[in-house]
Amino acid sequence: MKTLGLLGGMSWESTAIYYRLLNEIVRERLGGLRSAKLLLWSFDFAEIAERQHAGDWEGAGALLVEAARGLEAAGAQGLVICTNTMHKLANEVQAAVSIPLIHIADATARAVADAGVKRPALLATRFTMEQDFYKGRLADKFGLQPVVPDQAGRDLVHKVIYDELCQGIVQDDSKAAYIAEVGRMRRDEKVDSVIMGCTEITMLIGPSDFDIPVFDTTRIHAEAAVDFALS
Repeated sequence: MKTLGLLGGMSWESTAIYYRLLNEIVRERLGGLRSAKLLLWSFDFAEIAERQHAGDWEGAGALLVEAARGLEAAGAQGLVICTNTMHKLANEVQAAVSIPLIHIADATARAVADAGVKRPALLATRFTMEQDFYKGRLADKFGLQPVVPDQAGRDLVHKVIYDELCQGIVQDDSKAAYIAEVGRMRRDEKVDSVIMGCTEITMLIGPSDFDIPVFDTTRIHAEAAVDFALS
C-alpha cells in the first residue's frame, strides 16, 4: 500500500471526513484491521482563508507547495489536496513535487460521466463557482456542462460554507435553502444532477435529499486516492 500525503485543515471539518473515509474504504477493500497509510499536514485554515478572500493566491500557493514538499520528504508517495477550492493551485503543487497528485475534479468528472448525466449544478465556494479552474476543467477535459447558481444563490452557498459548515455549524434552514436553490436550477437551468463541489457540503446535504444523481466529491476523491494507494 502506498502512503498518501494529505494537505488538510482547509477546513479541518472536511479533513476529518477525509480521514474517516480513507480508512473506511481501505478496510472495506482489504478487511480486518487494515487501514490507510497517511501523512497529514493540517493548516491553520484562517491563514489560508485570509489569503483566499484577499486574492493572494500566490501566497496561498507558497504555503501549499512548502507543505507538499514536506510530505514528499516525509515519505508520501501520492498527494491529496483535501479541498475542492485549493485545487486552483493544483498545477503549482504538482510542479513542485515528483509524486503524483490525485485531482478531485478529474475523479468527480469521471463519476458524472459514468452516471450518464452532463449538466450538473455545481455548489461550491465562490472561488470554485466563479473562477474557471474547476468548472473549466470539467468542460474542457470531460465535455460536461456544469452550471452554477445565480448571484444570489452563489452568495448563499458561499456564506453557508464559511460562516457555518467550516465552523462545524449545520442548520436546517441552510439545508432547506440549498435544496430550494437546486430546485430552482432544475426548473430554470435544466440541471440533471448535483455536484457537492465543496468538501464541507456533505455535512449539510446528500443523495437522499434529491431524486437526481448527487456527487459527493469528498467520497469520490477518497475512493480515487485509495485506488492509487492500492494500485
